[in-house]
Amino acid sequence: MTRVGLSLPQLGSFATRDTIRGFAESAEELGFGSLFVQQHLFYPINPVSGYSARPGVPVPEAYRSILQPMEILAAVAAWTEKVLIGTSILVAGYHRPVDLAQRITTLDMLSGGRTVFGFSVGWSDEEHQQYDVDPRTRGKRADELIDALKACWGADPVSFNGEFFTIPESDVRPKPLQKPHPPLMSGMRSEAGLKRTAEKFDIWNPASGTLEQHLETFAKLNEMRDPSLAPLTMCWNLFTDPPVIVANLQPLSVDQLCEQVAAAAAAGVEAVSIDANFELAYSSPEEWLALPKKLAPVVEAAKG
Repeated sequence: MTRVGLSLPQLGSFATRDTIRGFAESAEELGFGSLFVQQHLFYPINPVSGYSARPGVPVPEAYRSILQPMEILAAVAAWTEKVLIGTSILVAGYHRPVDLAQRITTLDMLSGGRTVFGFSVGWSDEEHQQYDVDPRTRGKRADELIDALKACWGADPVSFNGEFFTIPESDVRPKPLQKPHPPLMSGMRSEAGLKRTAEKFDIWNPASGTLEQHLETFAKLNEMRDPSLAPLTMCWNLFTDPPVIVANLQPLSVDQLCEQVAAAAAAGVEAVSIDANFELAYSSPEEWLALPKKLAPVVEAAKG
């Protein structure tokens, strides 16, 4: 059966403690299999970079207020018992490896080994500048970050020497409950990003595009993959209303979501995740709290 997940209410003034807790508890009770958060920092008034690396595309209004991902996950780990929790996605350039490895380990322990962590290279020049990171280096930096994280989760003593990060010979403990580490998920779609996905990640997390397009790319990713590694799995990200209208990415009703998820299940896709953070209709705590029940038919559709 295809696992169906939801993105937690994270953007906008309605993303409150009570809304997030009620949403998470309801989603778990209704049989949703995962709860995801994303990462952005602020809303630049005069951005240099277009949204999602699309020149000239404005940053969605929803990003004027955003809660931060790791703190949300810590709370949700305490409020839930079974559902997977994770990031879709963290921006690699906003992190350093030892600190992030320990924060991920902490969440994996607090959740009882229920975490999955997605990464991509991001697109915002303004946000990268807040971390003194040249955005032109974000691909190479992402490669090195993942390698350094895996080193931190390996046997002690840990050491790492790279272009961006150096870890002196050290014990880095504790280690995650999941071995060798929580599953790592890639939200990358460029040629370099797909190569990175095949080499370093466990899950591919595509968004814009059709199921057929994703399945074609997914097959190529597994052909590119070292045969000594386990095959990649896929978690397809669907929007109730996309943040940017592009070809093959349109608003989806509950019935349409059921059709898409049933097709994904028939194709053997391991997981899908539904994001309603950009849906203008969901603009109050009450509407968000009712959303898991509204989307519950999708869980049934995933059973085929």
